Amino acid sequence: MLQGQERSRLTFPMIGRLVELLLRSNEAVRSAFALTYSHVFLDEFQDVTQIQYDLIHTIFYGGDAILTAVGDNKQQIMRWAMAMDASFDVFEKDFEAKRVNLLNNYRSSPDLVRIQHVLAQALDDGAPRPESQTDAKISGDCCSVWDFTSPAEEAKQIAAFFAAEMAEHKLAPKDFAVLVRQKSDSYAKVLAPNFAAAGLLLRNEDASIGSLKLQELLTEDLSIRCLQLLRLAMTHDAGNAWTAALIALRELEPAGFDHSDVNDRRLAKKLDDFASQLAKDYPAPPNSIKEMSSLVARLIDFLGRSRLLALYPFYAQGNWLEEVESSIVEQLRLSADSAADWIEALDTYEGNAAIALMTIHKSKGLEYHTVIFVGLDDEAWWSYSKDEAEATAGFFVAFTRAKQRVIFTYCPSRGNRDGIKPLYDLLAKAGVPTIQVA
Repeated sequence: MLQGQERSRLTFPMIGRLVELLLRSNEAVRSAFALTYSHVFLDEFQDVTQIQYDLIHTIFYGGDAILTAVGDNKQQIMRWAMAMDASFDVFEKDFEAKRVNLLNNYRSSPDLVRIQHVLAQALDDGAPRPESQTDAKISGDCCSVWDFTSPAEEAKQIAAFFAAEMAEHKLAPKDFAVLVRQKSDSYAKVLAPNFAAAGLLLRNEDASIGSLKLQELLTEDLSIRCLQLLRLAMTHDAGNAWTAALIALRELEPAGFDHSDVNDRRLAKKLDDFASQLAKDYPAPPNSIKEMSSLVARLIDFLGRSRLLALYPFYAQGNWLEEVESSIVEQLRLSADSAADWIEALDTYEGNAAIALMTIHKSKGLEYHTVIFVGLDDEAWWSYSKDEAEATAGFFVAFTRAKQRVIFTYCPSRGNRDGIKPLYDLLAKAGVPTIQVA
């Protein structure tokens, strides 16, 4: 799969240009790449940059590979990172592609899909009407704007709402998300204490853990592999973790590894012996950076640092492996601070018992039963007038994260809502009510 990643967009544009030039200049190397893949899937294609597109074109144009580009122009929120204009039109022309509209919505309820279509038409007046393929599971408004007198009252009421919904409908924290336009730290300062008072944990996914954002850390391959080993060693009923860890060990074996039953049994015994010894040596989560660093180093050494660099070449760029390792250590230590045992510490690391707070950009690709977007005001959307199309696309992305309910909140002390009146007009056009809550 070839998928545009935010890090590569921001950090490696010149490398991308250099690679494209090398491939264009060396037919043997270009052909080797082209012949390697019979099918190429290009996800989030609305955000592809010109550099990325040129690389795809150089490798696959005129070849036999079947290319499939998937995306939605209404969700183009990376124009600031040089996403192409009309990328699908260019792809369709260059590769003589057939365009297919995907109109079944398997995420959102019928009423939410109806409102989404109103927003979609603001971005593309020819947007086809999608069809919801799921059922509405709530009573009352699926979307509304809540007006508050103050951020403190807003935080208190949101926390109380989440607590009541979880108790009444047997929902979990992971079913909910709080989205903001930017500056999640400032919102967390007000929201988190009120959530705690309601017996809830709010987790700022945009918080920095060392060199990484928390949400980015959890998607790092090294973090995933370390958590698999810890789940296996430190928890009961860890069958899934054992299977995943064994597959990881197989992947980390050198090229040409013989996947015979004998070798699989050898790897399985190696894994079991390591997990057993680790559990004996660390019956409880370490409470110091030094001890946690030693533990994480042991996990990485077991996986094999050289093998990790071979399987994941991006870890060889600068000191990225060491930076990710340091972030894993810090997050594990923070998770262990308030944990009674390993299960609680690992759950805290992954945020299993927390309600996520994140920016719109970080929410892309995720989905939740209920989404509350905090701060629908001019202050949060200060750049709205500079690029209304991208801002409206961001608004659309935030809305489409929800499966059953979307709530927008407003406090006059944070800013007016005159500049983003078009967004409020869209909601009004879709019949979304505004409610004075407190």
